[in-house]
Amino acid sequence: MRTAIAILMPGDMGHGVGQALVADGHEVITCLAGRSEHTRALATRAGMCDAGTLDTLVTEAGTILSILPPDRAVTQAGAVAAAMRATDARPAYIDCNAISPMTMEKVTAAFAGLDVTVIDCGIIGLNPIKAPPTRFFVSGPDCSPAGLLASDAIKVERMGTKIGQASALKMVYAALTKGTWTLHAAVLMAAMRLGVLEPLLDEFAYSQSGTLSDMRRRTPFLPADSARWVPEMEEIAATFASAGVTPDFHNGAAGIFRVLSRTPFAQETRETLEKSRTLEEALAVYVKHLT
Repeated sequence: MRTAIAILMPGDMGHGVGQALVADGHEVITCLAGRSEHTRALATRAGMCDAGTLDTLVTEAGTILSILPPDRAVTQAGAVAAAMRATDARPAYIDCNAISPMTMEKVTAAFAGLDVTVIDCGIIGLNPIKAPPTRFFVSGPDCSPAGLLASDAIKVERMGTKIGQASALKMVYAALTKGTWTLHAAVLMAAMRLGVLEPLLDEFAYSQSGTLSDMRRRTPFLPADSARWVPEMEEIAATFASAGVTPDFHNGAAGIFRVLSRTPFAQETRETLEKSRTLEEALAVYVKHLT
């Protein structure tokens, strides 16, 4: 019986999940073909083994976790399904991406005609090495393969039998967190452009001290993740529209992340962030990239 857990791909969250699983005694594999040196370094740090090709990965894995930017979720599912057809291997497939329930349906459709267990998973929380336990909310007709992931670092929460439930929870949760961060950035950029940043910050210090603390802690460092959060905001907007709620908030949030992705700070990774950068220094750069 194949027991290895595969992770596609070992980015910030993926390598953290892999490291937590390795620490819990699992064999964790990935596929690094065509991946950057940064990704390779993260995989090595996590203790993952490189299977070399997708065909090899699906034959060695009992369970595959897809953890990558949301705009690549459907393509990745299609590539894995093709590898399964080529090898006759049938590992369980757990999509852990920040995607709408509608996109999750497309992921599931990629495995049509295959006897494959597909699980919808929404991850809430940070990389489990940084701040355990990270919560994995799962839904689908058979969620039993996800039980392997449970540990002190990863908490698995079963939501129900319907594909799309876990994705919906992830969408509405991230709508608040990342949506709030973009609202903070938008307010502060507008204040700087209008010449009222200093009095606004003074007033925030008086009447919104908690919010100001959050702004100073997070806003200067949003660009490092901004490019991959653009499609996540678009997925959230589509989710809201499907529920009859305006998508405009999160289409706007996507627009803010596009601005931040054009700044030089977007070239940083979470490992290379310039932690001494102040809120005011960051805003002075951000406003230069407004259209």
